[in-house]
Amino acid sequence: MFDLDRWNEIMQTITRNRTRSILTAFGVFWGVFMLIMLTGGGGALEKFIKRNMDGVATNSCVIWSGRTSEAYKGFRKNRAWNINNRDVEIIQDRVKGFDAISPVLYGGWSVRDNNVVRGDKKGTFRVQGMNANYNKINRQKMMFGRYINDIDVMENRKVCVIGTRVYETLFTAGEDPVGQSISVDGIYYKVAGVGNGSDNLSFNGDPRETISIPFTTMQQLYHFGDRIDALFATSQPNIAMSEVQQQIETILKSNHSIAPNDRQAVTAFNLEMLFRQVDGLFLGVKILAWIVGLGTLFAGIIGVSNIMMVTVRERTQEIGVRRALGASPLSIMSQIMSESFTITAIAGFLGISFGVLGLQMVDLGTGVGAGGAEGLFQIDFMLAAIAALIIIMLGTFAGLGPAFRAMKIKPIEALSEE
Repeated sequence: MFDLDRWNEIMQTITRNRTRSILTAFGVFWGVFMLIMLTGGGGALEKFIKRNMDGVATNSCVIWSGRTSEAYKGFRKNRAWNINNRDVEIIQDRVKGFDAISPVLYGGWSVRDNNVVRGDKKGTFRVQGMNANYNKINRQKMMFGRYINDIDVMENRKVCVIGTRVYETLFTAGEDPVGQSISVDGIYYKVAGVGNGSDNLSFNGDPRETISIPFTTMQQLYHFGDRIDALFATSQPNIAMSEVQQQIETILKSNHSIAPNDRQAVTAFNLEMLFRQVDGLFLGVKILAWIVGLGTLFAGIIGVSNIMMVTVRERTQEIGVRRALGASPLSIMSQIMSESFTITAIAGFLGISFGVLGLQMVDLGTGVGAGGAEGLFQIDFMLAAIAALIIIMLGTFAGLGPAFRAMKIKPIEALSEE
């Protein structure tokens, strides 16, 4: 049951030492505030990066051809070579542990001005040849229609998926482009869909300014033969992408008479390793935030404990009188611990409140939560609960030393002190 008299007594004691209590409580407040702000800020950065990589398979890699750095089987070094359709067939047949493989054709880097036309609207955009499996590796965010499918690839269909900026250039806002024709480099394609993948995973320019067609169609119409510019691959669950990558590289080197130890002939970008490094980085950020926040909080708690020691010393005669009048050691101890807990709790919960408010202000200031989107600068309820639990525990422990000292005060000795 709540003891109103005890609460009033505690608040009177705190008020009597107002300046000292405020300065002591500020250390606790600042420690909790720093913990909330640092963990919230670190979490916001992590959410921002992962939000921009949303839809990208974390267990994927990209492999493309380079130039040989060693002479091998009669071939000189610095020889150029290309991945081809036969490589893909062999990889699908022999490689174990892969989930999806998608050949990609970029079609060179030269783009003619106004190479894309629809009626009186035109623009300059890059073309790339894609496979249906690419949607499993870098999931496309479709505004209209669908992505390239297996039938499009098998039948060399003249269909395309356009980026959002291509759509804005060639069509009016809200117009459904699916089934309509556009001219790309003088060749007409029907629009199958509008969309783009992750803005931060692009090897051929901004995906919003790209036109994707079946890679077999691009090989045929642009006279690339069976050439492929890059291979995207994902591994099955619980299988490391590095193992699959090694198998693919071995097959490519064998097919094209490349020395097994040639490190430059086959170039790979392993996204699985990248995501692991990112996760490790943010784990370090979280640990650092907790170290800084808890270190500051502990300093504040030590201040609370010290100030309670001083309070016990100043109230030695008062405690002696209470003991002489029959107050039990337990009641003396509970009073000191209650005062310590109250100072810590008030400062700590104010730190949590102002920390959450500060994160909300940053969230509104940066505009990341505008338009109904979930804000980045937020903390989980579990983190706030853990912080509250830490405050309660530390507030209790801060008063233990002073409380035991007060409990050991003998009435006769206390009354005899000046």
